[in-house]
Amino acid sequence: MNEVYGSAAPRSMSSTSPSTMKMFMCFLAVFMVVQTIGTVLFCLYLHMKMDKMEEALSLNEDYIFLRKVQKCQTAEVQKSTLLDCEKILKGFKDLQGKFQDGAANKEGPKFEMQRGHEHPHSKSRNETSVAAEKRQPIATHMAGLKSNKAVPVLEWNKTSYAPMNSLISYHKGKLKVEKAGLYYIYAQVSFCTKAAASAPFTLYIYLYLPMEEDRLLMRGLNTHSTSTAVCDLQSIREGGVFELREGDMIFVNVTDSTIVNYSHGSTYFGIFKL
Repeated sequence: MNEVYGSAAPRSMSSTSPSTMKMFMCFLAVFMVVQTIGTVLFCLYLHMKMDKMEEALSLNEDYIFLRKVQKCQTAEVQKSTLLDCEKILKGFKDLQGKFQDGAANKEGPKFEMQRGHEHPHSKSRNETSVAAEKRQPIATHMAGLKSNKAVPVLEWNKTSYAPMNSLISYHKGKLKVEKAGLYYIYAQVSFCTKAAASAPFTLYIYLYLPMEEDRLLMRGLNTHSTSTAVCDLQSIREGGVFELREGDMIFVNVTDSTIVNYSHGSTYFGIFKL
């Protein structure tokens, strides 16, 4: 019995599914992107590493050069070393000269430019303000103002021969400073005793504190004398340096204001900024 065998049908070339091809292409594309990024990062890292190595080599060369200079500066080493010390020291001096010349060239034009571009009006204003400050020191000197009755605070009068600045004002026996700083405060009070008294004549200088008790800065005492010959010789003078704040006020008080001598130059009160 004869059997007929047919030839086997050939396999189709397009047996691979399209989805598998797409996945393979996507994987290939991702792999290429990652490889590109990795290559770029590696190049950056290599570049930074080479920069650090160049810097280290440069520092190492500078260190070796300085060591050579240090050795050549010693007379004993110059005789025993194989280094060309004359050439090394000459190169070091040349470097020093270039550095000094460069620094001078940078600072010189800048300084000249600042001086040359200074505005004439600003310069004149600065000179005017300095001259005005020299002409008008922060100071005042006042003479005693006579009163016919006893007063708790001595009164004073402006004098035409003494300085008076707007930064120091006067109000009812008190001097007020408008600028903080160190001030020298002084006062003299002359007195003439009319009758024997047991307590000494006392001069006080106070710092006025409106919200609390006034602070005593200085105090001076002197004994009484009933002799009319020495009446003009009785006086108390005191002065000192104090740190005052803006708006501080000072005043003078005595134990008995009725015996104060108000003759010219005998009683005065003043302050000036250091």
